[in-house]
Amino acid sequence: MGGLFHVGDIMLKIYGHAGSINVRKVLWTCVELGIPFERIDWGGPTRSLADPEFQKLNPIGMIPVVEDNGQLFRESNSIVRYLAAREGRHDLLPNTPAERAQVEKWMDWQVSDFNNTWRYVFMGTVRKRPDFQDPQQSAASWEKFCAAVGIIDRELSRTGAYITGSAFTCADIVIGLSIHRWKSIPMERPDCAAVEAYYERLCKREGFQLYGRDGGA
Repeated sequence: MGGLFHVGDIMLKIYGHAGSINVRKVLWTCVELGIPFERIDWGGPTRSLADPEFQKLNPIGMIPVVEDNGQLFRESNSIVRYLAAREGRHDLLPNTPAERAQVEKWMDWQVSDFNNTWRYVFMGTVRKRPDFQDPQQSAASWEKFCAAVGIIDRELSRTGAYITGSAFTCADIVIGLSIHRWKSIPMERPDCAAVEAYYERLCKREGFQLYGRDGGA
């Protein structure tokens, strides 16, 4: 357990194991915001999410859960938005409705449509799960995943450095981690020059170095 800061400074608690892509969204966000935190390991090999102690934190039984001044928050993208708004970081999450919607539409797509494309192929090739080893389903999942990355590639070619334009936002945290997952799969990838340049830009950010590129697949 632990974060980037001295234990005496810690206010925010993050429940979840660091191998989870959804937990890493929150960890990366905390680095971007400079928020002290403590990570308490749940959902790894030793602490089951079915444990009644964890169910008290989140009856849905999923990670991450964030505890902030006695309040509990769940759903990774919702937590990312909450923390950015709490810190008044309008560069990461704009406060005008139209600009904010441009960020949130990509966050919503990532957690729904985009996530659903890579689950089978990732679980089979990277996690080596025995129940995800059907070659046809793996190939279909990879094709859908690459098609979704192609959407991002075309958007980046249009918008520039980041998914909504020239500025890094919360959308890049969640999209960026999914792109890292795409690059972690040991299969031949199509040429996506804009995505590759985007990934290199993300690799220069401290939070991504700690919890994205070097934080696991």
